[in-house]
Amino acid sequence: MTNVVIIGGGPGGYEAALVGKQLGGNVTLVERRGLGGSAVLTDVVPSKTLSAVAEVMTRLRGAGTLGLRLADGSSDLAGAIQVNMSQVHQRIRELAQAQSQDIDRRLRQEGVRVVHGTARCATKSLIIASTESGDEVLPADVLLIATGARPRELPAGRPDGERIFTWAQIYDMDTLPERLVIVGSGVTGAEFASAYRALGVEVTLISSRHQVLPSQDPDAAALIQSAFEERGIAIYNDARAVSAQRKGSGVVVSLEDGREIEGSHCLMAVGAIPNTHGIGLEELGVDMTSSGRISVDRVSRTSVRGVYAAGDCTDSFALASVAAMQGRIAMWHSLGDAVTPLNLKEVASNVFTAPEIATVGVTQAEVDSGAVNVRSVCLPLRGNARAKMKGLSQGFVKIFCLPTTNIIVGGVVVSRWASELIHSLSVAVKNKLTADQFAESFTVYPSLTGSIAEAARQLHRHDGESAITY
Repeated sequence: MTNVVIIGGGPGGYEAALVGKQLGGNVTLVERRGLGGSAVLTDVVPSKTLSAVAEVMTRLRGAGTLGLRLADGSSDLAGAIQVNMSQVHQRIRELAQAQSQDIDRRLRQEGVRVVHGTARCATKSLIIASTESGDEVLPADVLLIATGARPRELPAGRPDGERIFTWAQIYDMDTLPERLVIVGSGVTGAEFASAYRALGVEVTLISSRHQVLPSQDPDAAALIQSAFEERGIAIYNDARAVSAQRKGSGVVVSLEDGREIEGSHCLMAVGAIPNTHGIGLEELGVDMTSSGRISVDRVSRTSVRGVYAAGDCTDSFALASVAAMQGRIAMWHSLGDAVTPLNLKEVASNVFTAPEIATVGVTQAEVDSGAVNVRSVCLPLRGNARAKMKGLSQGFVKIFCLPTTNIIVGGVVVSRWASELIHSLSVAVKNKLTADQFAESFTVYPSLTGSIAEAARQLHRHDGESAITY
């Protein structure tokens, strides 16, 4: 029997453990905090639960346009709701713990040995697990590193868990912040800005780029920036924070150009640092990037034979879904099962702002740089009947297809529930469907998916005509 040792119990680790056991491996998983890792305990599950609460408040704020009123005639339904942040955060923590316990239970039911502690590599085939009971030597024929990442901190802005927070600490707040300054306008910063503004908080967002969400589709990012500004979020573009300090009962964030921004609380959303140092990888000769991320190939192999890696500790996409797939692929490859190498062009991702941004495949940046040649359609949602019924005015569907074959190679959906709507485009990209094949499938009328099919219909070629672009 092959001995498999997995260091880290996040999505990359626990999904790998399940596959490793399924394929007959003797699997031991070492986790220092709790099953599910940061994704379940402090990152994805908590932040998306907060977004779900914020979505309710966003819908209440739009209720007046639908003709809904309170008994006293007021259309301010959201104003009649009091946000109890202590209860919101308690529910978030309870949901995270429940999910972690479900994962723990599933692993043990499947026969995976779970060791609660830390681990380091003596050699690639001998792992030292340190627990409360002492050290234990674990033999490893296959080693998977899935140690994740932790929030990055500014040297002059150390979080204290009271006024200055990382995204892992913010759920310890008992009250709703009065004025929240968020440093960083990437996915994490934008999601928290959207959520807290919906909950009624005065939000200031500091972006080091010319607009929020610099890594996203530029049309989608511009729409989100406009939506944020309409809702009263103060955005400082091309601004770099150099420090954050306590000042009286609040905080002050200093910018590189000398400006100072005051708030009651500050959230640092300035990236993540991989948890790769101090566990023996350097001694094993595992190749890493300058930022400490493990270099892996498309089947999750590192530069050292028999050592694999998955998740946020690698140089791949920092997504829970990618981590899970990397972990599964590592087990399929190492234990001799059929395996399809990871294809990042098939990865669907989502930003949980209001509205959401969902993407898959080819990006606008690749098109603009000339890296790929495509035809495209960008269709606003404002003409969609279902969107009108629901009072949705912001959003669009964008589809990219190859100019000769008409095969769909990418797409963007900006809408409420974009995370649910993107799947059809993911299927199209994965299975190399043409725009015509995609458009011939029935959609419900009225539905938001109708706009996705309509965008595909507008990509139909006739006598060499170009697609209609809005």
